[in-house]
Parts: sequence; structure tokens; C-alpha cells
Amino acid sequence: MTILYEVGSGLYVNLTNHCPCACTFCLRQTRDHMENSGSLWLEHTPSLEEVLAEFGKFDMSRYKELVFCGFGEPMEALDTLLAVARFVKERWQTPIRINTNGLGDLICGKPVAPLLEGLIDTVSISLNTPDPQRYLELVRPKFGAGSYEAMLQFARDCTRYVPKVVFTTVETTLTPEEEDQCREICRSVGAEYRIRPWVD
Repeated sequence: MTILYEVGSGLYVNLTNHCPCACTFCLRQTRDHMENSGSLWLEHTPSLEEVLAEFGKFDMSRYKELVFCGFGEPMEALDTLLAVARFVKERWQTPIRINTNGLGDLICGKPVAPLLEGLIDTVSISLNTPDPQRYLELVRPKFGAGSYEAMLQFARDCTRYVPKVVFTTVETTLTPEEEDQCREICRSVGAEYRIRPWVD
């Protein structure tokens, strides 16, 4: 199984294939890998021991960042994520980022942001659109109508516990007016705004 894989100057952690969303644009529909990762479809959700063992195969001094981002939502494996982050921080002090759909509170049934304090340096949340109804159409979260506000609240909470909170959208998918609306959302929440390149 591919648990750890390289993208640019980062080492990425593929913890789970589970996700509460069925996004219309999800890359899992058209590929099984990212760059040279090998297949990111996991045979099973790896245990903490399996994840930690993988670090012995990599020289951590080569990476500027550790990123929790695979073919599933990292918050679906929150306990393992936190333990891995603690392991990495204690040994290498590597900056750590989570790429997430922002629905961790709904997934875990509790506020997640306080648990990230001191472990996570950046939380990058997929905003996708400034419109709540359009969000439901694009992301199709299993939690339904409350998902958009839950995602925004998670971001607000993260600004209290994580040094850097980023909302992202994908270039060419929004109008300039919609991107301006996203910037306003970011300003109100206290997050940065990043427009990601489109990936085929």
C-alpha cells in the first residue's frame, strides 16, 4: 500500500480512503495516483504502527513539509493523524499541514480544532464555492444542509489553534465575482485565500 508519497518538496500521508463527500470533481473518479505516488487506493485503513513504520523508508531532512492528504479525508482517521503528527514533531520538528474538506467536527462528533494545537501548522480547507446551495451540489456531503456552515465554523475554530488557516478554490471554476465573495468569506473568518491550479 502507498501510505507515504512525495509531491514536490513535501511528504504526503495517505491515511484512509474513507470520505463523507462524493464531490463531482473528485480526482478519485479518474485516477488512482498523484504524480509518481503509485496507487493511493489502500487495501485497508493502516494502523498507527503501519504508518509509523513507513517513515523508516524516507529521509525526513529532504522535506519542507508533511502533508496529510491522500485518497480519503484525513479527519476520518483523526486518532492516527494526531499520533503521527506528534511523532513527527518530536523527532524532526517538520512543519505539518492538513488538507481537508473541513467537516471534521461532523465526522468525529466533537470539536476537532482544539486537538490540533501545537501539532498542526497549516490547515487547508476546500471552500470550492461561496454559495451554500452550490456547495451541496458540488460536494454532496452525507451530512446534508448543515455541512457548509459546519465547514466555516471549523475554519473559525482553527484560527484559534492553528497558525495558518487557508481556504482554497480551483482556478477556472469560479467567476471573478465569486472569487471576490470567497475573499470576503476568508476575511470574515480570518483565513487566507488560495486559488489552486486545475489538475486534470
